[in-house]
Amino acid sequence: MRTIGIIILNYNRADLLADCLDSLYRHLSQAAVEVWVVDNASSDDSVTMVRQRFPQVRLIVSDHNGGFAYGNNLALRAALWPDDPTQTIPDYVMLLNNDTVVPEGAIDSLVNYLDNHHDVGVVGPKVLLPDGSLDLACRRSFPTPEVAFYRMLGLTRLFPRSPRFGRYNLTYLDTDVETDVDSVVGACMFLRSSVVKEVGLLDEQFFMYGEDLDWAYRIKQYGWRIVYYPAVHILHYKRAASTRRAIPSIRAFYEAMRIFHRKHYAEITPAPLNALIEFGITVKEMMALGRNLIRPPAARRVG
Repeated sequence: MRTIGIIILNYNRADLLADCLDSLYRHLSQAAVEVWVVDNASSDDSVTMVRQRFPQVRLIVSDHNGGFAYGNNLALRAALWPDDPTQTIPDYVMLLNNDTVVPEGAIDSLVNYLDNHHDVGVVGPKVLLPDGSLDLACRRSFPTPEVAFYRMLGLTRLFPRSPRFGRYNLTYLDTDVETDVDSVVGACMFLRSSVVKEVGLLDEQFFMYGEDLDWAYRIKQYGWRIVYYPAVHILHYKRAASTRRAIPSIRAFYEAMRIFHRKHYAEITPAPLNALIEFGITVKEMMALGRNLIRPPAARRVG
């Protein structure tokens, strides 16, 4: 029997976390599943809720909010490099957002996919938003300087069906077609444990956003395929936590862009283009902050 470690990071969303955990335990997998919840220093009743309603969960309570990569790494270390030598190390790990709902059969289908595709290191499902539309982040290309340039100019939005301008979110492809991608989304990312051990943990330079792209970049450098698999879907109440702290989240969103570019592309990009990219990121950040400052708090959003 396959073993799976499902890791859920939580910050101040006991309500959504309860729904996510309920969906997992209501639809038991044929595999042996162990769920880890990392609470990133919530001030609500998240920890109490987990202890009372889901005592079978392995709960890690962080004393501070170190961000997405930091929190997930706490559980990844505990699951894959345990202090207890008798602890079972899972065959697969799954990063799952607390604002997701997993339908019956989804986990088993992802397990079967990796069991039958030995050159695939990561598989991600079709991720749907509450209105039924696709969460565009669930299938992406890397934000190369060229791709970033098209996005900054607005060409991606103007020509979503163009294979050139629509490359970042692959908007020119049918959403129901399985395809190799550069990255899936960290909200639901299903990996081989051996890949994590080979590549290493999430990069904690990223506080929130971008760490999944960075991980995928490193995984592909090791020769693994990453696949978008739309035969499986999950529901994602996207930005449910970040919209409560929209301004800090916006800053983290654009800082992630800077970190990713500097880490992977700056050394091979001409200096004038680097400067233009950095300037473009800053302009987009200022525009996003400005728009949100004039919106009522309930209408603020990231991106």
